[in-house]
Amino acid sequence: MLHGGQHYPALVLNADFRPLSYFPLSLWSWQDAVKAVFLDRVSVLNEYDTVVHSPSQAIRLPSVIALKDYIPTARRPAFTRFNVFLRDNFSCQYCLDRLPTHDLTFDHVIPRSRGGRTTWENVVTACGTCNLLKGSRLPRECRMFPRRTPAQPTTWELQDNGRAFPPNYLHESWRDYLYWDSVLES
Repeated sequence: MLHGGQHYPALVLNADFRPLSYFPLSLWSWQDAVKAVFLDRVSVLNEYDTVVHSPSQAIRLPSVIALKDYIPTARRPAFTRFNVFLRDNFSCQYCLDRLPTHDLTFDHVIPRSRGGRTTWENVVTACGTCNLLKGSRLPRECRMFPRRTPAQPTTWELQDNGRAFPPNYLHESWRDYLYWDSVLES
C-alpha cells in the first residue's frame, strides 16, 4: 500500500485522446484508475514508477489513461462563477487587470436592480474596484463598457482559454496529452 499520503492521480482522456475537461483537469485517484483498468474500461497509456500490490498481483500505477468508449462532451457549459472568469481570461472587463479568482467578482452589465438577469449575456468579470465604481448604473450612465460583449461560450472556447492556465503540477507523463504547447515550452 502507499504510505505518507502520496497521491498518484491519473490523467483521464476521452477515447479521442483529449482530456475530458481542462478545468477542472480530468483526474482520477489511483484507486479509481486501477479499478477502471481491471474492469477493462480504460487503456493505460503511461504509468508511474510506483507499484501497488494485492495478495496475488502487482501493478504499476497508471498516470495517463484513455476511456475505451467515447463520452460526448457538453456543448453548452454550465453558468458558474469560475466559467465566467475563465471565459473572460480572469481579467476585469472594465480595466483589463488580470487577477486571481479571490480578487474577482462578477458584474451585471444591466444591474439586477434594473431588471438585468444573471445570464452569460449580461454578466462579466470585474475587479472589486470597477464593480464598486459602476455600482447599479447602466454602462452609458457611468461610461464603463465591457471590453468584450458578454456571450455564452462553447465548451471548446472555455477549454481553449483553460489551456493557458495549467495546474501547478503537471506530471511529466501528462505533457504529451495536454495541448498547452506555448506554456510548456516557456
